[in-house]
Amino acid sequence: MKGEDTDKTDLLDIARERFVAELDRWCEKNGVSRDELDDLVVATRPLSSSEAIGSPERDDFPLLRGKEVLMEANYRGSLGQAFTSAAGVFSGTLEEVLELSLQDAFDRAVFVSTINAVLRNLGLVFGTVHCRDSGPEDCAANMSRWLKEEEIDRAGLVGMQPALLSSLVEVLGSDNVMVSDLACAGEVRSGVRVLDGMNPEILFERSPLVLITGTTLVNGTIDGLLEMTDRFGCRAVFYGTTIAGAAHLLGLERWCSCSK
Repeated sequence: MKGEDTDKTDLLDIARERFVAELDRWCEKNGVSRDELDDLVVATRPLSSSEAIGSPERDDFPLLRGKEVLMEANYRGSLGQAFTSAAGVFSGTLEEVLELSLQDAFDRAVFVSTINAVLRNLGLVFGTVHCRDSGPEDCAANMSRWLKEEEIDRAGLVGMQPALLSSLVEVLGSDNVMVSDLACAGEVRSGVRVLDGMNPEILFERSPLVLITGTTLVNGTIDGLLEMTDRFGCRAVFYGTTIAGAAHLLGLERWCSCSK
C-alpha cells in the first residue's frame, strides 16, 4: 500500500492513505458500499471551554486561557475531537473531508477530528472525547502510577499539560523532567523552565521517554518531532484524544487513561 514507508515526511498524508484503506477493509468485511460511508455528513464545531473540559480543579490549562480550542466532529452520532488554534465550523460529506488539502490548521483539525469520529463509529478506536471536570487530575494521578510501573527515571513533555507536568515532577523530581511548548517558552512551571517548542532538541537528547501531545498532528510539528525521537533513540508516547485515530492507523504508542 502506498504510504507504508513511515520515513515519508508528511505523516498526515500517510494517515489519510491508511484511513481510506481501513474504510475499504471495513466495507468489504461488512458488505457495505464505500459510497454509503462517503455520502454521510460530517459536522464539526469548536466547543466552549465548559463543554470541552467542564470545571477542572486547576485553571491553568491552555484551553481555559483561550490559547486553543477543541474541535468536535459528529459522524452518525459518534464524536471525535482535536485540539487546534484554528476555530471554525465545517459541514460536508466524508468524501469532502477526504479531499481537504490539509495545508492549514483548520483543514487538519477537521480531518483529524473526523477520522477520530469515523473510526469510533466503526468500532475501531475509543477514547476520542476529552475528559472533563476531575478527569485531567485523575489522568495525572494515573500517569504517576504508570511512570512507577514503567520504572521511568527521566522524561520529557512536549506540549504544556500542567497536570501531567506536575505528576512528572512529583514522581521524577524537577531535575529529571524537561518540558517544551510553543506558547509559554521561558516560563517556569512546576519548578521546570519551559523550552522553546520550536527548538526542543535538547529535550529529546536527554530524555529516554518523551510524552508528546497529539496536538502536534494538527499543528504540523509531528514529523520533525518523530525524526528527533529516531535520531536520539527516545521512546515516544503520545497523549490525549487528538491522536486517537492516527495512533491506530500509524502504529504509534498512545497514553490517555480518562478519555471517553
